[in-house]
Amino acid sequence: MQTFYLIYFFIIGIIFGSFFNVVGLRVPEKKMFESQRSYCPHCHHTLSWYELIPVFSYLIQMGKCRHCRKSISPIYPVMELVTGVLFAFSFYTLGFQWELLTALFMCSLYSIIIVSDLKYMLIPNRVLLFFLPFFIVMRIIVPLDPWWSPVIGAVSAYLLLALIIIVSKGGMGGGDMKLLALLGIVLGFQGVLLAFLLATLYGTIISIALLSMKIIKRKEPFPFGPFIVLGSLTSYFFGENMIHWYITTFF
Repeated sequence: MQTFYLIYFFIIGIIFGSFFNVVGLRVPEKKMFESQRSYCPHCHHTLSWYELIPVFSYLIQMGKCRHCRKSISPIYPVMELVTGVLFAFSFYTLGFQWELLTALFMCSLYSIIIVSDLKYMLIPNRVLLFFLPFFIVMRIIVPLDPWWSPVIGAVSAYLLLALIIIVSKGGMGGGDMKLLALLGIVLGFQGVLLAFLLATLYGTIISIALLSMKIIKRKEPFPFGPFIVLGSLTSYFFGENMIHWYITTFF
C-alpha cells in the first residue's frame, strides 16, 4: 500500500511541478494571471494538451518544440521530476500526519524559487507572501519545541543575512534574506542556522566546481536561492540527527 501512495505523491508532484514552472517563470514578469495559455518561448505557438504532459512530452519531443524545432530548456522536466521526488520523499519520511502538509508547502515553494532565481536572479516577494500564512498556520497546528523557536528563527535569519548584505555591500540579495526568514518559521532557530551553514557549504563547493569547469566566471553573479533550498531541505529532513550527532560527538 505504501508503494501505491509513493507513486501517487510522485505523480501529484510532477503535475504540480509543471504548474510551479509556470509560476516561477511568469510571476517575476507579472504575467501570472494573463489569459494566454502556455506557449513556446521561441515561436510563441500555443501548446496543445499533449504537449504539456509533465516529463513525457519533453521526452517524446526530444527536448524540442514540435513547431519551430528549437530546444526547450531542460529546467522544465528537471523541476517536474524534482518536485515529484520531493513530494514522494516527504510522504515516505512523514506519512499521513499534519506535518506532511508543511513539507509539501515547503517543497512547492522551493520548486518555484529555484526556477525564478535561476532564470531571473530574483525571489519574488509575492511568492513568499503567499506561503507565509500557510507556514504560520502549520506551526500553530504543529508547534516546534520550544514553541517560540519559529519566531526566534525568523528574526535571527533575517538579521543575520541583513548584516551579511550590509558588510558585503550587496553580496547577497534581499530575496535571500526574506526567504531564509520565512524558512525560520518552518525550521526554528537551530534548524534555520544549520540550513544557512549548509547552504554556504554547498554554495562554496558547487561554485568552486563550476569555476573549475569554466561554466561560470569569477565574480560573476550567481543565485544563492537554490543553495538555501538545498541547505534547508537537508536541515528539515536530517537536521535533528545532525545536531544530535554534533552535540554528542563534540560536547
